[in-house]
Amino acid sequence: MAGGSERTGMVESRGGSLWLTHVLMILGVLLIFFPIWLAFVASTVTQADLIKPPMPLLPGDHFLDNYKRALFAGVNVPVTTMLVNSLIMALGIAIGKIIISLLSAFAIVYFKFPGRSFFFWLIFITLMLPVEVRIVPTYEVIAGFGLLNSYSGLIFPLIASATATFLFRQFFMTIPDELAEAARVDGARPMRFFVDILLPMSRTNIAALFVILFIYGWNQYLWPLLITTDPSMNTIVMGLKQMFPSGDDFADWPVIMATSILAMIPPVIVVVSMQKLFIRGLVDSEK
Repeated sequence: MAGGSERTGMVESRGGSLWLTHVLMILGVLLIFFPIWLAFVASTVTQADLIKPPMPLLPGDHFLDNYKRALFAGVNVPVTTMLVNSLIMALGIAIGKIIISLLSAFAIVYFKFPGRSFFFWLIFITLMLPVEVRIVPTYEVIAGFGLLNSYSGLIFPLIASATATFLFRQFFMTIPDELAEAARVDGARPMRFFVDILLPMSRTNIAALFVILFIYGWNQYLWPLLITTDPSMNTIVMGLKQMFPSGDDFADWPVIMATSILAMIPPVIVVVSMQKLFIRGLVDSEK
């Protein structure tokens, strides 16, 4: 009987703590979601509704009109153009970083050549050199190749990733050497071993890194601002900054808020669609 009472008490205690955890999580979600809800509401009303206090907390009836103006008219450039530019840049950076990092880690782990450790640490040291530090020489190189106002100029300088190389290297080092030996005995050449064995085993890691790198590329501001002078090459982050008024300029806040909501949609879609693989890639220890 005493044991049963103790178990009942543990269940009640655990249930109480679980209830409190859920309440705190719900409050946290509401706290984070509230500014997004306000932005959405602001994107569905008129300018007069926003200027006149108090600010509305329920959506208005100008949803289609405001989003149509944002997508096809915008303030300086249609949001559709900026979304396409950002999507191309984010996909190019994410895919490029993953490909280069996979090949670099594969060479460092499975090929023996002089200076292998030196080259790895040389790559790793670049973590201490962010874009802001090397931005002037990088700009000179891109300008010298005539890549200003181009997708190549937006993507190529940002596709090297020491972090992804390090993570793939650490994962490849956990793979038993017997697997590589068995592939070699079966006559598999290095690239066949890489494509047929290493890539399938790395899919959760690739998915996790893709989500992180896509958001990294999507949120880029300084580099696109520096190398693009053509408004048609503006990214969505640049466009949002340019929409805000300076001085006595007029701000079309419903269109700005609609643009902000549209700018959040692609990263949210990527995170939600790859959520399971993303979590497994971060926490799965079964390699």
